[in-house]
Order: sequence, then structure tokens, then C-alpha cells
Amino acid sequence: MSEIWPTEIRVSKDRQRLTVAFNDGAAYELSAEMLRVLSPSAEVKGHGPGQEVTVPGKRNVAILSVQPTGNYAIRIGFDDGHDTGIFTWNYLRELGERGGELFGEYEAKLAEKGMSRDVSERPR
Repeated sequence: MSEIWPTEIRVSKDRQRLTVAFNDGAAYELSAEMLRVLSPSAEVKGHGPGQEVTVPGKRNVAILSVQPTGNYAIRIGFDDGHDTGIFTWNYLRELGERGGELFGEYEAKLAEKGMSRDVSERPR
């Protein structure tokens, strides 16, 4: 079992942020967009190295649900239908500590691929 665990998990009223406070006093506010595009799901991470998917158009995604998964994680449901990512306590902590850096890498990948954080006008 992880030595860190959350003491509070709260979704903002506008459903755009998840606040996670940990037993060591650290607390982080994580955007719904970041959680969605950096989801640990196979849909985003792929099934092996090099299979990661860059997910565009999620700037305004919202959190619909947060469900406990055992004693080690939560499953987050988003308003775009995605709900397969299992966010462990360690991964939530990593997103809190390194989220800016990881999101910056995501934005660079979007730019490389000519994609946008905004919803595309044409269906994919």
C-alpha cells in the first residue's frame, strides 16, 4: 500500500477542478482538462511504449463523477464519456507535483501535430 493517501478529494462547483489533499499536508488543484488528457487509461497511454495518444479538444471538459477504486485509486468520469482511467494516489501526487511540466509536454505534442486544446470544427 502507498505511504501517501488522500485526506480530501473534492470537485469544484463548476466541475473544472479536482482538489486533492494528502496525509503529509500537500494539496493540489488539478484541472479537469489535465486529468482528461493525461489519463492513465489505455485509450490515452496505449498498451505499450510508443502507443500514446495525444487527445485534442478537451479545454472545456468537466468532471462528472469520482468513484473510489479499492484503497489505492479513483476512477474519474468526464462529460465527454471517458471514464476508464484509474488514478492511483501516486499518480495524482505526480500530477500535483509535475502537472505543469507534463501539461507543457502535452501542449508541445499538440502543436507538433497541428492540433488544438479547443474542440475541432470538423468531426474526427
